[in-house]
Amino acid sequence: MVDIHTHILPGVDDGSKSMEMSVEMCRVAAAGGTTHIVASPHCNDRYEYDRDAHLETLQQLRHAVGDTMEFSLGCDFHFSYDNVLDLMRDPSRYTIGNTRYLLAEFSDFSIAPNMKTTLSQICAIGIVPIITHPERNRILQTQPEVIKEWIDVGCLVQVTANAITGFWGALPKKVAAGLLRDRAVHVIASDAHDPLHRSPVLSHALEAAAKIIGPEEAGFLVEDNPGAIVRGERLPYAT
Repeated sequence: MVDIHTHILPGVDDGSKSMEMSVEMCRVAAAGGTTHIVASPHCNDRYEYDRDAHLETLQQLRHAVGDTMEFSLGCDFHFSYDNVLDLMRDPSRYTIGNTRYLLAEFSDFSIAPNMKTTLSQICAIGIVPIITHPERNRILQTQPEVIKEWIDVGCLVQVTANAITGFWGALPKKVAAGLLRDRAVHVIASDAHDPLHRSPVLSHALEAAAKIIGPEEAGFLVEDNPGAIVRGERLPYAT
């Protein structure tokens, strides 16, 4: 399996606190069947995103775990005005590896009314936004039609593994299940922050998703689709 959303880099945001914790997260992920992890530190007003420094830290982690895990670097890109302006100038600073895929996180408190237009403009320059954890976003939880509109202009959707299994409560679980049933999910990822509480385990979500959409389709969301993303390829399974 391939996990495209983790906060596994040590000491850069609210995720892993140390290299030892990051190594343990990799061990837990590998034990659960994950073979490739995307390190996606926050890029927002609270956490500065220094891609060169993050690449160095990722190389240290790669050295620490050896050949037990493959890695890519991306970011958890917060859709703020300044961030979007810089994205339009230099999209390669924020995408997953050398691909055109971008993890896109939205505020719980406000989403600009012209967001569909902004997303269309980003797609027009060849970038594919992947909307992260809409099932946990307070606005998007109540507006699934907005998510579908964004898919129509070229966006993808990633739901959180432990939201499907109920960790975040009844509403996120219900929304995630609804998106799965509507075939409005392209990737399941962990959004891991530590080895235990918010762990990098996808296998439980795979089992839960299989009960909703069947094992073959669920497998696409943790294997084929995220695998294509880290390779910069078109998704084999898309709505």
